[in-house]
Parts: sequence; C-alpha cells; structure tokens
Amino acid sequence: MEPIYIIGAGAIGKVLAVCLSNHGKKVVLLRGSVDQGETHREKIQVALTSQEIIEAEVTIDTLGNYRSLEGLVVLCNKSYGNAALADALKHKIGLAPIVLLQNGLGVEQAFMDFPAVYRAVLFVASQPLSDTKLHFKTVAVSPIGRIRGGDEASLGHIAGLLNTPQFGFKAERAIQPVIWKKAIINSVFNSVCPLLDTDNGIFHRNPKALQIAESLVAECLCVAGEQGVNLTLAEVMDSLLLISRSSDGQFISTLQDIRSHRPTEIATLNLAIAGMAATQQATIQTRLLGELTLLKSQL
Repeated sequence: MEPIYIIGAGAIGKVLAVCLSNHGKKVVLLRGSVDQGETHREKIQVALTSQEIIEAEVTIDTLGNYRSLEGLVVLCNKSYGNAALADALKHKIGLAPIVLLQNGLGVEQAFMDFPAVYRAVLFVASQPLSDTKLHFKTVAVSPIGRIRGGDEASLGHIAGLLNTPQFGFKAERAIQPVIWKKAIINSVFNSVCPLLDTDNGIFHRNPKALQIAESLVAECLCVAGEQGVNLTLAEVMDSLLLISRSSDGQFISTLQDIRSHRPTEIATLNLAIAGMAATQQATIQTRLLGELTLLKSQL
C-alpha cells in the first residue's frame, strides 16, 4: 500500500490523517517544526457538521527519523516554514510527488526544483477544540492541480488517493485561477476577521463588513488581471459569501494563530498580492489591512 506522509500536525493535517486512516490508507503524520522525537500513536477525534464524530489512532513522528519518504508527501505545515522544509526534504524525497495544502500565492516556490509538485486549494474549515479533538466543516470539494512535473494520470491518481467522503478532493486541470480566487478570498477573511476579532460569518451578517470585502476583492482582481488571471467580482463575491455562511461561527486560521501567539501567513496573502501590483496605490486597502494584521500578530 502506498504510504501517505502528512507534514504538519495542525488543524488540517490531523483531520486529513483521520479521514484517510478511516478509509484504509497508510498514514504517517509528521510534525513539521520538530526535527527529533519519539514515534507514538495518538487517538484523534473529528466532529463533523452532521453531528457525526469520526476518530482514528494515527502514527505521529518527526521528519528527522526518516532517511527517505517513499510515497505521497502532503504539506499541511504553515507556508512560512517552506524554505527550511524544502532543505530538509530535498535529500529524502527522491521522485515522490508533493502536494501543498497551503493558502496563498507563491507558496510552492521553495519546491520548484522538486520532480513533481501539486497544489490543492482547500474549501474547508477546521478548528481545534483540544490537542486531540477538532471541529471540521467542508464547504466544497477541494481541487488539486499540477504545478510542476507529473501528468494528467498522476494528477487523477493523487486526487483519488486523497479523496474521502468527509474530506473531498478532485483533479483540476486549470488550477491557477482557483489559486488566485481562493487567495483573494483569504486576503479578506485573514485580515478583516482578525482585526475585528470575529468569526467568518461576519460578511453575510453585516452589510458594512460585506462592503469592505467587496472593495478589497475589487483591488485584488486588478492585480490578478495584470498576472493574466481573469476573474469577475460577482463570482469571487458569491464564493466569499458561500464560505461565510458555511463557516459561520468558525474562526479563520490567522485569528487562531494570533490568539495562540504563532506567526501568520499574511505575507502570502494581502502582502503578496500588494507586492505584485503595478503601483502601491492600486492595492492601498489590501496592503494596509495586511500590514495591520501582521502588526497585530507581532504585538
């Protein structure tokens, strides 16, 4: 059986490990920020929106205990650690494909000399209730696309390998527009929600918040167009509202990180989009909210 190595034992990594384990997959959950440590088994529970609770006993280990990773490697770590992780993986991974389950633009750059790189765009919400219990909600099936190497057959195989009824994946040939669309939406959620210290439902509940969101999306769409990605305001706002309604009461990852005194991924969202703009004035609101979120995380 082809093993699946999930790097990053956070809210997404743990849920994915439980879902895959429950469907007979061989899964190892590797802590991305720890080099050494003892292998152990941990029972993890996931509460689904259907009131169903699924659980599995998952093997948890550290990357330093492995000389090579022969199987599928899935990155669920925070993207600010990608450069260091790429250095640690380059002599261990061989020809194994990697799939990035991370938010933002350019998160794959540290891995562009790896043989096969894929990106998934997640349409889920996961929130830890404790170290071994999480609440998980699926908004839509998450697409996976090729960034480098591989072919359509390998893409279909990887999507099928990761897909489960609780955490769905599908192959997507044109992944860049999806990446941009989600990055724009995340730039709204991951700046406005932390600054207001509120949950994802704010945009469908509050007209002023929705107006701010629409203004930010409009700025970001101009940058996307400059990069050759054409999206409409209506389609992005429809998705934003769907996510807001579907994750009402859930707290976005950046707010969870700030509350836990962890670094955030705002540099790959608002600040990355602003950095690509032709002029600073083109994304003045996007940049300002990104800088305020970064400052809040550092206080």
